Amino acid sequence: MTEPTASFPSSASASSMSVTSQVRVAALIPAAGSGQRLGRGPKAFVEIADETLLARAVKAFCEDADEIVVAVPAELQAEACALLPAGVKVIVGGSTRQATVYKLLQATTADVVLIHDAARPFLARDIIQRTRDAVIQQGAASVVIRVADSLVAAANGATHDRSALRAVQTPQGFLRPLIVKAHEYAQTQHLQVTDDASLVRAIGHDVALVEGSSWLMKVTEPAQLEMARALATYWDAQRSYATAVNTNVNPASD
Repeated sequence: MTEPTASFPSSASASSMSVTSQVRVAALIPAAGSGQRLGRGPKAFVEIADETLLARAVKAFCEDADEIVVAVPAELQAEACALLPAGVKVIVGGSTRQATVYKLLQATTADVVLIHDAARPFLARDIIQRTRDAVIQQGAASVVIRVADSLVAAANGATHDRSALRAVQTPQGFLRPLIVKAHEYAQTQHLQVTDDASLVRAIGHDVALVEGSSWLMKVTEPAQLEMARALATYWDAQRSYATAVNTNVNPASD
């Protein structure tokens, strides 16, 4: 197997930076899932260190998105409106994640959309900015991380070269017309996928890979929730320090 051909943009080019201020960016956060695996009800409303996962996801984008739109279950829409800052748009999600994201896309007219899992509470600002800049340069981008564990096929125990593989994280970013086209193609072809970048690839468009972070863990299982609760105090302290000294840093390096 060979290394993926897509690049890891580390910073924006001068040309992309010159147009960033002219581009309207929306953060889209699908949070309409039931959280069955976590076993605590809708997981976006589960708290770590006195903040819900959803509130943490929204907070991450406050400085870098012109608009934030979240999608929640119908019965929790009023609660979400009360929980989140004024100006955050709250809509009712669909029956699947894919359907929810399409509804989110219809709720904005932004040039660039950044789609982020509410269940990833530790999102650093530099990752948001690098993803946005990669979208401006290439039209589509996905945050990924190198695979640390050895991988085997469950059926026969065959091993895989992990150096050629990446684990997908979020946010995933797109020019809005491109991702709308991809979703509508999926509807006509009855495609169901687990991430939005797969839909863009299905219509023949490349997706840039943006280097992510081990901090971008997804809270899906009870053990991951306990880990997130243990890490939240350190994360929050580092964010407070970065704000106080007006720097843009990750709470910790991988």
